[in-house]
Amino acid sequence: MSLSFERTQSVAVLGGGPGGYEAALAAAQLGAAVTLVERAGVGGSAVITDVVPSKSLIATADAAVAIAQASDLGVQLFAKTAAGKPLKPEIAINLAAVNHRLLSLARQQSDDMRTALLEAGVRIISGHGRLEGPGAIVVSTAPGGTDFDRVEADTLVVSVGAAPRELPSARPDGDRILTWTQLYDMKALPEHLIVVGSGVTGAEFAGAYMNLGSEVSLVSSRDQVLPGEDKDAAAVLEKVFTRGGMHVLAKSRAEKVVNTGDGVEVTLTDGRVIAGSHCLMAVGSIPNTQGIGLEEAGVQMTESGHIQVNRVARTSVPNIYAAGDCTTFVPLASVASMQGRTAVFHALGDVVIPLERRRIASNIFTAPEIATVGWQEADIDAGRIDGVAYKLPLSANARAKMMGIKDGFVKIIAQQGSGTVIGGVIVGPRASELIYPVAIAVERRLSVDQLSRVFAVYPSLSGMITDVANAMHVIDLPGAES
Repeated sequence: MSLSFERTQSVAVLGGGPGGYEAALAAAQLGAAVTLVERAGVGGSAVITDVVPSKSLIATADAAVAIAQASDLGVQLFAKTAAGKPLKPEIAINLAAVNHRLLSLARQQSDDMRTALLEAGVRIISGHGRLEGPGAIVVSTAPGGTDFDRVEADTLVVSVGAAPRELPSARPDGDRILTWTQLYDMKALPEHLIVVGSGVTGAEFAGAYMNLGSEVSLVSSRDQVLPGEDKDAAAVLEKVFTRGGMHVLAKSRAEKVVNTGDGVEVTLTDGRVIAGSHCLMAVGSIPNTQGIGLEEAGVQMTESGHIQVNRVARTSVPNIYAAGDCTTFVPLASVASMQGRTAVFHALGDVVIPLERRRIASNIFTAPEIATVGWQEADIDAGRIDGVAYKLPLSANARAKMMGIKDGFVKIIAQQGSGTVIGGVIVGPRASELIYPVAIAVERRLSVDQLSRVFAVYPSLSGMITDVANAMHVIDLPGAES
């Protein structure tokens, strides 16, 4: 049940990304007078230059791999010469057409979101906004512009997102040295793409361009890709990368990147120089919080420029909330959306459930995908939780065999003694979909026995979740396998 209000309460939202969009939509649904200020377009960078286009690119790469590996399933593609002699065709990627499609999809998604807001009664102002104290947003048509619009509101929600981090010794130029927002201007596949940074963004793009046909070198400052993720999952992905021909440079750090005119040279701190055609800088992001009046309004910030928020997305100023990558919470689009709704619910007096980090499901869109939720095996090893981890390889699953899947696994983490599901990791195709039942188990504090009693279709990949839960039936006994 939700509350309904007369339009006596007003909400102003700065930034129309996932957090700002959901905040504006929820506030309108609750009857508030809502104004959204956005400079680039509804959906923000997540929709226009980040999540939507990048995942569309990855979907194209997945299709290319499926075609290339179809012969493993007995599907053979041939063309014929005029004499009737069979020729095996090559897979060709028209990157210009791919980029045109994914940017069109992004713009379409943005337009759909804008329409939804307008139909809900949200006023949308295009321009650059900044806070004027704790009760108003001033909007200009351009930075330093002279045309202003002032929006006063009872509640302010800041959702300004983040931008790619740049290194002084490797400034992106939009030509050869690129951020992930500049990749979509390329007209042809890079002959040799050097990716600096092996976190989520670096791994996703490195895998995608490898599968599209580019030679790829991945510069990783750690001993394996995806530092901070489940070690078993990272090991599977690194094996797949290496098998696909990627050059993974472990324990390497880029010192500088130079555009040589017809390529790039990446100098590592150990003196090695890696030559390629293009370089993608994937070294993190910085929040777009500078110069928008946050400090002047009294909002507490971190040294990195992130906005300090609590579990209901509230800042140090009672009527100012914040959502998304500009905050100190988890930088995921899904989390930004939930923060936006939570902020408005709290501000307008609706029912609020504070956000809990350990219940957030996340996914890395590599091939195979890596999905996680809750406590992880590293938490057990570090003594942060008394739990047991158990995993089974997807290669043992009947449906996986039918589909030719060789890489991946399902891992469930349960509390020692009670068997309560407290986490999980899934590595495989569509892991982003398969993690959902495990996330429900974590959210509702189901035991492995309760999870195992849910019927799974046979054969199915989701049946592996049941298999792991069944194997954990006796985890509370001494000597249980982990």
